[in-house]
Amino acid sequence: MHVAAQSSARRLAGLALVVAVSAPLTACAGAVSAAEPSSSPASPASPATTAPSADAYPITLDNCGFDVTFTQAPQRVVTIKSSTTEMLLALGVGDRIVGTGFPDGPVPPEYTAAAADLPVLSDRVPSSEVVLEAEPDLVYAGWESTLSADGAGDRATLADLGVATYVSPSACKDPAYQPARLTFDGVFDEITEIAGVLGVPAAAEALVAEQRTALADLAPDDRGLTALWYSSGTDIPYVGAGIGAPQMIMDAVGLTNIAAGVTDTWASFSWEQVAADDPDVIVLVDAAWNSAEAKRELLATNPATANLTAVLNERYLVVPFAATEAGVRNVPAAVDLAGQLAALDLG
Repeated sequence: MHVAAQSSARRLAGLALVVAVSAPLTACAGAVSAAEPSSSPASPASPATTAPSADAYPITLDNCGFDVTFTQAPQRVVTIKSSTTEMLLALGVGDRIVGTGFPDGPVPPEYTAAAADLPVLSDRVPSSEVVLEAEPDLVYAGWESTLSADGAGDRATLADLGVATYVSPSACKDPAYQPARLTFDGVFDEITEIAGVLGVPAAAEALVAEQRTALADLAPDDRGLTALWYSSGTDIPYVGAGIGAPQMIMDAVGLTNIAAGVTDTWASFSWEQVAADDPDVIVLVDAAWNSAEAKRELLATNPATANLTAVLNERYLVVPFAATEAGVRNVPAAVDLAGQLAALDLG
């Protein structure tokens, strides 16, 4: 699939086709967002002022099993999920964002000014017609599931209309492409790859170097503490499992994930198993649609969890949802959680 500059007329002419094949917009089941960490993410790069070298293109990628070729750096980007929006802000190309969708919560303080005027297309997944009205040349999605006929648009259909798509590699669902276990190196690879696509490799180099230094300075807790990473759900908890960003962050902090044996990024669990494991601490994910405070109240009133050691002693750590998916917030989240953990009174 070759993606070159396409006219607005072609995109809008194809809108009727996309609408015809698209079902009504359905909201994605979310997991959660949180209070801003006290240790903020790396500072956003300065806006790129030099045009990317034409020698870098074309760039061809196999992205979650979908071939994409960029003949030039995308200049009009729709981002879906906070992780992708913040990636562009951190790389200094937030001015290329022509629309965002499915924000998980407020951006970190250092991105507030740059994000102030970003157009929000939808509080959930924007429909394909809304995406096309923004006239993007790239849709950058944090979840592969958002690029569907009843979501932001099917990847092949968007390609036919001259719109490239890129999915965070950690979110690939095909077992052939899903990481066996997410690592910080994998996160840094995504930062480097998308920066290459956008024509700002130097910004990625500086950002990755800064985050590697912060990660190297992080001393994991050595007390052998266990933890539940609670994202959402009431009757059935939805938790951070054994191969995604939650596991990666807990490993860095020195926490043993009670759901580490589940081979998935996120997974349904059971309150009975949580009670049997009785974790030392509970990580509460705070999202725009499911706050950490709401989960505190549920845990304290649910008979299955009210007597957990962590609940009785309020041993909670809080993390924003945007930091729980692969992206520029992972390292700062690990640093922040380590600080929260050190401050807990574990008796």
